[in-house]
Amino acid sequence: MDTGGDPCDHDGADLLSGALATEGLVWLALAVLVAGIVRGFTGFGSALVYLPIAGIFLPPTWVVATAVTFSIFGPLPLMPQAWQQADKREVARLAIAAAAAIPLGVMLLAGLDPLVFRWVISGVAVATLLVLASGWRYAGAVSAPLGLATGFVSGLMGGFVGLPGPPAILLYLSGQKKAAEIRAVILLFLFTTDVVVLGVLWLQGLVTAEAFWVGVLLVPSYMAGGLIGKRLFDPTHERLFRGVAYGIILLAAVTGLPVFD
Repeated sequence: MDTGGDPCDHDGADLLSGALATEGLVWLALAVLVAGIVRGFTGFGSALVYLPIAGIFLPPTWVVATAVTFSIFGPLPLMPQAWQQADKREVARLAIAAAAAIPLGVMLLAGLDPLVFRWVISGVAVATLLVLASGWRYAGAVSAPLGLATGFVSGLMGGFVGLPGPPAILLYLSGQKKAAEIRAVILLFLFTTDVVVLGVLWLQGLVTAEAFWVGVLLVPSYMAGGLIGKRLFDPTHERLFRGVAYGIILLAAVTGLPVFD
């Protein structure tokens, strides 16, 4: 697998054929389908499901690039409703602070060993899951400084390991807002963060066109999963949905550990 080089050196057919020959593509598509379902009915968790699995088959920059690619296109059917339900000012604060931190995170990603990357991904996923399952919640209001700080940390993690979601998730799963509004804010924030991460990766030459095409090939699975999850979403069964999401995230995190190679 070529992980570098000028995308212009290949024509579209070569890029597509190379993407289709990617090791573990079927497993990646299945992981993305499940990730889309989780995100569709909770508004979060897709990266926590996909990244540990993708790290088994792809180098770190490709893992992040494919994740942000399908995460940009996949949630589009969910965006109109999220736009209506979300607090736009809170989304803007999170996104602006994240954009400032993403280049630093990408710089750290560029020098990360693949095995270390997999341990970090699984470790962050399990740590996030433990905090969520513990029942700890931030009980205060989401002030402007807190929103900016959370956005910055999210952006740093998004650029470094492709996981911008955990800080925002831990901030907003506080019970202070309705489940539908929380879901909408997180959906919009993660969408904007993914756009910036992909742009920074591309500008710094850390992602090839072939990696982008792998992400594009995963879009249908992600869209299908998102629509299934949206149909399943019912605010009256929020505890059940979160429990299912936690179980899926734990399974993905454990499966992605290098000790099982």
